Amino acid sequence: MESNCRIPVACCRPRILLLHALFWGLVSLRVFGAALLSEEKTTVKPVVAPCWLLENFVVLEECNRCTDFNAKTQTVCRETGYVELVNCTKTSRQEYKSCRSALMEDHLFWKFEAAMLALTVVFAVLVVIRQRWLDRLASEKVRRQIESI
Repeated sequence: MESNCRIPVACCRPRILLLHALFWGLVSLRVFGAALLSEEKTTVKPVVAPCWLLENFVVLEECNRCTDFNAKTQTVCRETGYVELVNCTKTSRQEYKSCRSALMEDHLFWKFEAAMLALTVVFAVLVVIRQRWLDRLASEKVRRQIESI
């Protein structure tokens, strides 16, 4: 008499069943825990929009690097590390606005270029190694065919 069970016998061992239960328990705990944490984050106080988003402004100080103290205390410094002082025209309020420095952009550009050059070299070396390996396999195959004659 044949069994219609499609589950392999190796999967029904107690140790395997325990590992499956532990794995899926951890996965479900992670999923439900993340769902609970995301619900807690929705109770954030509304943030007042800065004036430079709502009205025209004039730049009083050009884009400068934040000091170490300002980087820790001001939230606008955390975004890029550079700020500029702006004066809103309607409300005449002075606020700091995060900005992107030309020096920082230049530095990021050259870091990107260096990374792309390094990746190009790595993949070029990998292509050469793979091509040599395939050439060696092809020559061994030809050699075996010639020897079998």
